Amino acid sequence: MRTSKIAGILIFFFIVMISCQNEPTEEQRELITEKVQYDVFIKSPNSDYDWWIENLPGPQREDLVEWIFDAAESGDMQAYDYFDNELSPEDIKNIGVDTIYQTLRRTEAPFEEYDTMIVTNLETKNISKIRFLERWYFDDDRDAIEKEVIGIAPVLERKDAEGRFLANHPLFWLYFEER
Repeated sequence: MRTSKIAGILIFFFIVMISCQNEPTEEQRELITEKVQYDVFIKSPNSDYDWWIENLPGPQREDLVEWIFDAAESGDMQAYDYFDNELSPEDIKNIGVDTIYQTLRRTEAPFEEYDTMIVTNLETKNISKIRFLERWYFDDDRDAIEKEVIGIAPVLERKDAEGRFLANHPLFWLYFEER
């Protein structure tokens, strides 16, 4: 009982101390870069790693990806393509739907050719990375680097038919400031 009271008092003072700190002014912050972009794994590419390395636990990963798609599909946040063109909620719903028309040859005589259509749909569980667009500052008073998230994009790894990596493909962007 006494330990929990002490812990409660310590937590209270910690919250008071943090809430009393002022936000740094623009004079205290030096802009390092206006825009920096990088990918962050949310699903580990290597199953030999510990679960927490380059990974978010399943429920948090799924919730994050679901939030991104819901915000874009509902129109709560405006989505943009790679070239900053606006995408409609309908555009977002169709992202990741690939239709391939292919001519195949039958494996039995008379080995005639036939046309087929292969449709694949994006599964959000295959989103393994999130791309961040950020602004970075250096706070002289605190000797700290601050990051301001400007935008976020779900990233899909593109692979060829043999499973070899081709490219990282940001599906769309959501920005946290006015465009």
